[in-house]
Amino acid sequence: MTMSSSAPRAEPRPTETVVHGHVLRDDFAWLKAENWQEVLRDPTKLPGDIRTYLESENAYASALMTPLAELQASLVAEMRGRMKEDDATVPAPHGDWAYYTRHRSGGQHPLVCRTPRNGGLELIMLDGDALAHGKPFYHLGSRQHSDDHRYLAWSYDEAGSEFYTIRVRDLETLEDLPDVVGDASGDVVWDKAGSSFLYVVIDASHRPRQVKRHVLGRPTAEDVLVYEETADGWFVHLEQSQSGDYAFITISDHETTEAWMLPRADLGAQPVLIAPREEGIRYEPEHLGDRLVLLTNAAGAEDFKIVTAPLGTAPRETWSDLVPHRPGVLILSIAVLSRWLIRLEREEARPRIVVRDLEHGGEHAVAFDEEAYSLWASPGYEFETDTLRFVYSSPTTPSETYDYDLVGRGRTLLKRQTVPSGHDPARYVVRRLFATSEDGAQVPVTVLHGRDLVVDGRAPCLLYGYGAYGHAIPAAFDTRCLSLVDRGFVYAIAHIRGGTEKGWAWYTGGKRAAKTNTFKDFVAAGEMLAAEGYTSRGRVVAQGRSAGGMLMGAVANMAPDLFSAVIAEVPFVDVLATMLDASLPLTPPEWPEWGNPITSAEDFETIRAYSPVDQVTGQRYPAILAVGGLTDPRVTYWEPAKWVAQLRARATGGGPFVLRIDMDSGHGGASGRFDRLKEIAQSYAFAIAVAEGRLRA
Repeated sequence: MTMSSSAPRAEPRPTETVVHGHVLRDDFAWLKAENWQEVLRDPTKLPGDIRTYLESENAYASALMTPLAELQASLVAEMRGRMKEDDATVPAPHGDWAYYTRHRSGGQHPLVCRTPRNGGLELIMLDGDALAHGKPFYHLGSRQHSDDHRYLAWSYDEAGSEFYTIRVRDLETLEDLPDVVGDASGDVVWDKAGSSFLYVVIDASHRPRQVKRHVLGRPTAEDVLVYEETADGWFVHLEQSQSGDYAFITISDHETTEAWMLPRADLGAQPVLIAPREEGIRYEPEHLGDRLVLLTNAAGAEDFKIVTAPLGTAPRETWSDLVPHRPGVLILSIAVLSRWLIRLEREEARPRIVVRDLEHGGEHAVAFDEEAYSLWASPGYEFETDTLRFVYSSPTTPSETYDYDLVGRGRTLLKRQTVPSGHDPARYVVRRLFATSEDGAQVPVTVLHGRDLVVDGRAPCLLYGYGAYGHAIPAAFDTRCLSLVDRGFVYAIAHIRGGTEKGWAWYTGGKRAAKTNTFKDFVAAGEMLAAEGYTSRGRVVAQGRSAGGMLMGAVANMAPDLFSAVIAEVPFVDVLATMLDASLPLTPPEWPEWGNPITSAEDFETIRAYSPVDQVTGQRYPAILAVGGLTDPRVTYWEPAKWVAQLRARATGGGPFVLRIDMDSGHGGASGRFDRLKEIAQSYAFAIAVAEGRLRA
């Protein structure tokens, strides 16, 4: 199969701007719809010339992938065969009830349910399949029940643009109240009486800026403004304390946080500022009796510490260390129960749960022995409890859900993930290796392969990476990648800088001026896997999503010969143009992560030097699959479109360069779970076809 002349060519329509004395030419700026805000809400508003071009790209992608249809169908069947279709989460108790979600066999969307805590008839509160019927996209968002269990506030998005609508369902009648709140983030905190709730409003630029209070039965036009953030780079969120006594309004950019609190017994009260924002200082509040418990990086606690503070206004000088800072041990999150402080922490890419007895001060840890694994703690709904729920898995171990007795320290297995088509962990090997980056940094790499793999360099490898925002990629069980491993692939995750796998310094060592470390780490991981015989140069398929898509574009420019293919899903590849456009939803809050090229010539030069679209050159490139969503407010559709257009215009060989824009979805892709499998199968089929020589320029 070869790349034919039918590959679309975007018409160059040059525009020029001057920034910091540099002339920037953009041949494909026209692919950004001037009415992009309107398109987010109504995709039919996309201008005709842009729609025609995107549809031609989709037609080309379909034609190129048609010979792989049988392979894609096999991949979907395999992945679906490993999925328990009528699966359910373990019910989470709250008062007299227990809440959970489940799917019916053949159903695409979840059912939101509850049963009496001690057993009884199930109540289906929301039927996702029925709600989504006939809609090209439907995402059931967050749900929050009132304290008296009478009402359920729930949200949904019908375009993929993440403008959520909030409704309230009466759980006695299963009818929705007339109350409808639009343009919301989905965050909800009820008052204790179940008569009103707080919610977050998203503005026209898709930024969560306001908190309002809605009283049931009142017109939304009468909703009272509780808080408004006026600074462009700050986003607003809502949380409820584990104690249930307080609502927290948290405001943050990527480096600094601020929080306000108000009692759930009176959401009409004025919010109280806990501590004013200070550049670079982050804190996350919880409530315990007459104190606040804060997770913070204050006073040089780079990997965070836990402090206590007075309830209410608590300037930094009133904070007292409870769990001191330990360099290299990153505290990821905390949960406060009435008698226990739970923290999830990570050291050298391995997580553990640490339990502290609040009365006596003693601590103990919950950890596992595998080389690489994932661990997640869920405190649930209740405060007066001696039980903690956690979920464990590894690349070879299916997910296991436990209730942990905080007093007796015993574990009760509640659920083990079922793989209907069968799964034998003994058939696979998981390793934690380290690659040496250009500056000597040791980069953790999680490797999964079949036990019968001959380590002689002949195996293809899919290498996944992200490396941004401090987000760590967990070494978790994923049945989908087994379709690659069972075909002889090595599946690897590069835990590169920009994430927090090795502490907060691992994050800061891959951001702003140090951003190229992220790319160099990923290349080093691929080179190490080749040097160790797990694969060979030119046999590595790189895959990344969103900010990981920027990684894909950068490494394709830096080391094209290392990769046979690059799969970039909703890729943030037009970094310079996006960071220069303050009108886009995420640009102002992203400046702390990448730098502000508008005000800083140094940041401009840094970003320009790696921005994938700007650095496409006349060289041979690997095969590239770029996937975007028309209504994506996070990484707009024109970023992958401009990237592929630039590749077609400048590359001197290689490819093919394939662009697929989902005209019905946003950042998360297809909303139905089986439709999502089709998207994953498309990427895997692309990787397999390239590895087998079935897809080349």
